[in-house]
Amino acid sequence: MQLRQPLFATLALLAISSGAQAADDLVVYTSRIDELIKPVFDAYTAKTGVKVKFITDKEAPLMARLKAEGANTPADLLITVDAGNLWQAEQMDLLKPLQSTVIDANIPPQYRASNGSWTGLSLRARTIFYSPERVTPQELSTYEALADKNWEGRLCLRTSKKVYNQSLTATLIETHGAVKAEEIVKGWVNNLATDVFADDTAMLQAIDAGQCDVGMANTYYFGRLHQQNPNLKVKLFWPNQADRGVHVNLSGAGVTKYAPHAAEAQKLLEWMTTAEAQNLFADINQEFPANPAIKPSAEVAAWGPFKADSIPLEVAGKRQVEALKLMDRAGWN
Repeated sequence: MQLRQPLFATLALLAISSGAQAADDLVVYTSRIDELIKPVFDAYTAKTGVKVKFITDKEAPLMARLKAEGANTPADLLITVDAGNLWQAEQMDLLKPLQSTVIDANIPPQYRASNGSWTGLSLRARTIFYSPERVTPQELSTYEALADKNWEGRLCLRTSKKVYNQSLTATLIETHGAVKAEEIVKGWVNNLATDVFADDTAMLQAIDAGQCDVGMANTYYFGRLHQQNPNLKVKLFWPNQADRGVHVNLSGAGVTKYAPHAAEAQKLLEWMTTAEAQNLFADINQEFPANPAIKPSAEVAAWGPFKADSIPLEVAGKRQVEALKLMDRAGWN
C-alpha cells in the first residue's frame, strides 16, 4: 500500500494537469469553412502555443446553439460573415462587448460594433460585374442605375434570401430612404433576364454564358472563379465612385458572452486584426484586409483601387428586417 500511494498521486496529478491543459484550449464556432480558417488558427498556435478547436456550421445553427447553451457553452469566439449576422448575434445577447485599444487602432470604426461586441476581420466588396462582350464600362455608373429601362432583360441577381443582398438593400434604405430604395429594387426586379440564382458563382457563370449582361456579386466569388477559369468572360466594375462609393461588407468575430476563456479569446481576436493574421485571413479567401495598413494580395490589388461606402456596417443589421420587407414587396424572391 505504501509503495502504491505515490503512483496513485502521480497519476492523479497527471490527470489534473491534462484536464487543465484541455481546459486552456480555445473553442471557436465559425461559419467559415475549414480551409479558410484553419491556417489562421494554426499560425496562432505556432506563435503562442494556445490550441484552437473549431466547430463549423451555418451562422443560424451556430447562433441557435450558442443561445441554447447559455452559460454552459464551450465556445469562446464566434466567427461569421456579414455585419447583418454579427448584429443579429449582438441583439441575441450572444457576444461580450469589449474594450480593446488594439482592435480600435487596427480596424476602422465603420467595420466594428459601436459597443465593441464584434469586429470585422476581412472585407469583401459587393460590386457590379459585366460581360465585356456586350457591355462597355462607359454604360455603367451606379447600383441605382441598374434599375433604368436600358437594362431591361439584361440583369442577373442572387436570391434575396441571402444576407449579402439584404445588407446591400439596407444601405440603400439608409442612403435614399425607404420609398426611393423600393423604387430602385423594383427596377432591378423588372430588369431581370432570368430567375434569381442561389449563389453568386452561378450568377457570374450566367453572365459568362450570355444569360444576362450584368449583375452584382461579392468580389471573392469572382476571384475564385477567375482562378478556376482564367478565360472567364466577366469583368469587374466599381460603382458609385462619384458619390457614396462601393458597398463593402465583412467577415468578423466576437467573444461570446459566456466565454470560458474570455481573456485568451480577446487576445486571439486582437491578434487576428494584426498584420500577420490579416495577410492570412484576407489572402486565403481573396478578400481585402479589414486593417487598412495591410495591403491586399497581388491578385486582389489588380482589381484596382476604389472608394468604399463609409456607412457604418451596423446599419446592415439595424435595417435588416426593413430590408427584407421591402425586398418582398418588390417581388425579389
